[in-house]
Amino acid sequence: MSTPSPPGSERRRQLRQQRIRERLRNSWRLVVLLALSGGLGYGLLRQGWMLSGPSQVEVIGSELVRPKHVVQAAQLTFPQPLLALEPKRIATAVVNALPVEQVQVRRLMAPPRLRIELVDRQAVARAQRRTAKGIEQGYVDRFGHWLSIRQSRALATKGSKGFLVLGWQPSYRPVLALVLAQRERLELGSDLRQIRFDPGGNIWLESASLGQVRLGPADGQLARRLEVLGHLQKQLPAQIKARRLPSIDLSDPEQPELGLPGPAAAPPQPPS
Repeated sequence: MSTPSPPGSERRRQLRQQRIRERLRNSWRLVVLLALSGGLGYGLLRQGWMLSGPSQVEVIGSELVRPKHVVQAAQLTFPQPLLALEPKRIATAVVNALPVEQVQVRRLMAPPRLRIELVDRQAVARAQRRTAKGIEQGYVDRFGHWLSIRQSRALATKGSKGFLVLGWQPSYRPVLALVLAQRERLELGSDLRQIRFDPGGNIWLESASLGQVRLGPADGQLARRLEVLGHLQKQLPAQIKARRLPSIDLSDPEQPELGLPGPAAAPPQPPS
C-alpha cells in the first residue's frame, strides 16, 4: 500500500511549479527586451549617428586648415558611423600631415558631427634646405618642423624674420627643437642670427655678440654645450663681446676654445 501524502503537499508542489513557470516567463521577457533594446541601439548607432559627408566635419582654430584637408589627412570615407571613428588616430594623422601643433578631436551626437580643434604651427625663423631641385626656402616652427612658403603664408608675419636656419633636414628636427627651446633661457633671443647644420653634422650658431659658435655634433653632450654657451654669454667681459670673437669652439664643453679678437683699433687723434 502506498503511503498517503501529508496534508497540503500537493498544494505546495503546485505552488513550486507555478513559481518555476513564472520565473521562466520573466526570463523570456528579459531576453526579448534585451534583444529589442540591443537591436534598436545597434540600428541607432549604425543609422542614426552617421556622418554622410565632409559637411559634418567641423574645423575650428586654424587659419589654414579646412575640413577637406582633415578628411584627406585622416583618410576619412563616407558614410561613416560616428562612434566607429577613433579620435586618437585622427589626431595623430592630422598633426603628422598638416601644419598644426595641437589637435583635439571630439565626436558630437546632436546633431552628429566631428569637431576638430586645432592650434596652428607658428613660424619662428626663416629656413633653407637642400632638395633634389636645389635650395628651397621656408620656415620652421618652435618644434623644428619645416613649414613651406605656402603653408606659412598666413603665419610668417608673426615674428619669423629674426634669424635663419641653414641646412635643415628631418633628422635634425629634435636637435633644432632643443636649441630653439633654450635660446630664450640662454639670453640668445634677439642676439641669435643663424643656426647652421654643416654637411658633417656639426651645429653652428652665429651670435651678434659672440660671433661664430661651433656646438659640435648632435650627440648627448649638446645640452651641456648649450649650458656653457649660456655661461659665456653672461660672463664674458663686455669689452670682448664688443670686439666680436672670431669663433668659439664648444665641441668639448669642458674645455671651450675661444678665438680671441685682435687689438682694438686706436681711436683717431684729433688734429693738433
